[in-house]
Amino acid sequence: MPQSPAQLHALSEIAALAKGLSDGAATIFDFGETAWREYRSAAWYVERLRAEGFTVEEGSAGMPTAFCADWSNGPGPVIGLYAEYDAVPGNCQAASIRREPRAGLGYQAGGHTDPHSGLGMAGLGAVLAIKAAMQKHDIPGGLRFTGEPAEKVRGSKPIHAAAGYYDGLAAILSFHPFYMLPMCNTVRWDTHCGAAYAMIYRFICDAPESWGLHDGAPIPQSHSAVRAPGANDALMLMYQASKSLRDSMLPHQGGWSISEAILTAGQATADNLPAGLAEVQYMIRVPTIAMADQVTAALDRNAAAAAAMTGCRYERHWVCKSRHGLANHAIATTVWQAMQAVGAPVWDETAKAVAREIQVGLGMEPMAEPFIDEMSRLIDPQSAEAILRHDLPPSQLNSTSDDYTDMTWHAPTARFYIARPALKAPAGQAYPAWVMNALGGIPATIDPMVQTAAKILALSALRLLEDPAARNAAMEEFKQRTGGGIGGSKWIAPLCDYPAPIHFRWPEYVTTPRGRDWWIPSTMPDA
Repeated sequence: MPQSPAQLHALSEIAALAKGLSDGAATIFDFGETAWREYRSAAWYVERLRAEGFTVEEGSAGMPTAFCADWSNGPGPVIGLYAEYDAVPGNCQAASIRREPRAGLGYQAGGHTDPHSGLGMAGLGAVLAIKAAMQKHDIPGGLRFTGEPAEKVRGSKPIHAAAGYYDGLAAILSFHPFYMLPMCNTVRWDTHCGAAYAMIYRFICDAPESWGLHDGAPIPQSHSAVRAPGANDALMLMYQASKSLRDSMLPHQGGWSISEAILTAGQATADNLPAGLAEVQYMIRVPTIAMADQVTAALDRNAAAAAAMTGCRYERHWVCKSRHGLANHAIATTVWQAMQAVGAPVWDETAKAVAREIQVGLGMEPMAEPFIDEMSRLIDPQSAEAILRHDLPPSQLNSTSDDYTDMTWHAPTARFYIARPALKAPAGQAYPAWVMNALGGIPATIDPMVQTAAKILALSALRLLEDPAARNAAMEEFKQRTGGGIGGSKWIAPLCDYPAPIHFRWPEYVTTPRGRDWWIPSTMPDA
């Protein structure tokens, strides 16, 4: 499809922004801030967006590291885009050809794995280019650009959705990096991501003296309270019981996963007292909401039993309750046409030289073409869907996990993937995890993804703004699939009935008399 003058203008804007986007991606990569604690990253975006004329609400929906930026060129359709910027604990890696943490930190600090640092910068580049094209060519309408923290725990989008931040949008465009088939340089078609619940079970031992009661009173004993197992034991019982019962919690078909993380452990004293507090987080990724409810019921029973056996009480606190995704072929087709116009990312000789240096450093023979071939090819949505469906039971309608799914119930949403840099592995060998993390921070290797995704986002948004037929087709399909749109007969309302879980002991950077450090004291390589 021929590109409009506005679309061509947007492409030239993105090219002009290339250096700034590259520097921005490097900055967010270096921040390496993790879920619910992305203070510097969010502030960076807010400052930049305000400088570009956006009206920005900081701390949207009660999340200190979220934001909502709006810009209008007069009455008309509003297109939604977004940035993610959370990193992952235990993945601190410099933008380097060798394994090394970022300056002043140890390997257990946060680091970008997906990388969201490039994801967010592609969205920013697109939204600035769209704005410039709308002004230049007098296109009415607006843009909404949200800052979405804590994606790794599917945190912000269910909360933004429940608070109405996606209501009234004509369309939402969702991009994510990926590097292997079938979700590489394509658009999701029918099989969107599934549901997900995440929760924290908190065990509190606030009356240990009552655990050993017999005939109304404990056996006289100095420091008898310490005989209560306490919160640590409750957590361990919960952890072990849930591990052993995992295969019984769900039907034996369909893709699903349950993972856990111990957030607060110990709280012990040296005065013959049991641990008073312990917390464990569970993340449930499943195709359906019913399956998530089933697992939650099992975990609740395990928590109640563990608490009863150890002289504790327990609380369950929600981190995420996220719906499965809703397909929209009309908007997926619009984005696929933009992808065909832009093409797949291409890694030049500078990027290949970086890749070869990594290979040599790992004792591998350097390759003439070190990047995975599929990364520079497009795959049409229907072919990608066929590959994805090949290993799924026919009854499974959703697969894998991401919280963009909550957006799909509030506006027509396209989910597409652009290749991130990844290397071919020699036969019988594998790369350590740091390699992919590093490639996501080295400008020569990550910039092709950022530029390509920004162009596709911009072309897609401008097509929807300029072409009422494309926009209306997407909205009509949205209404058909929801039984009338938001509130329709087939619509699923937000599941979020909890405040933003910002007060838990999420890993973060801290400042002490020793300087700025990760929450686990860093062990430097030369210590």
